[in-house]
Amino acid sequence: MTTSLTRWIDSPIGGLRLHSSAGLITAIDFGASPHDGRADDPVLDLAEKQLAEYFAGERHDFDLPLASEGSEFQKKVWSELRRIPYGETASYGDIARRLGYETVIARAVGAANGANPIPIVVPCHRVIGSDGSLTGYAGGLDRKKTLLDLEQPGLF
Repeated sequence: MTTSLTRWIDSPIGGLRLHSSAGLITAIDFGASPHDGRADDPVLDLAEKQLAEYFAGERHDFDLPLASEGSEFQKKVWSELRRIPYGETASYGDIARRLGYETVIARAVGAANGANPIPIVVPCHRVIGSDGSLTGYAGGLDRKKTLLDLEQPGLF
């Protein structure tokens, strides 16, 4: 049986809880508190370091071992999210087209985007509405705007 470890870190968008298992990052949760603990784990050390670099504007890409539970479709969407470059955005329809689907499945892409268990590292915040507007974000629109502003000041 593999042990799941967690660590709380502070960030410009509030407390984050990092989860790891078997040397892989498995989730990042918003709204965590310092009471959520600080497990000793090399992959959590690496994730904390890379997130600090990202928030300082020094890192544009993450190089972390990831594992997330989801359907085949969700995993395809999450993989495509990682291809959206730092400082750029894409719409749900864009993601659907990139995956070879018609844009009518944009809602399904949105649902998969919303179910992303590893936000920030898998940059679901870079997905916006087809009209260029900010749309839903599991961490809240304020966090989404902060992340997008970090990557491209003045975008929103």
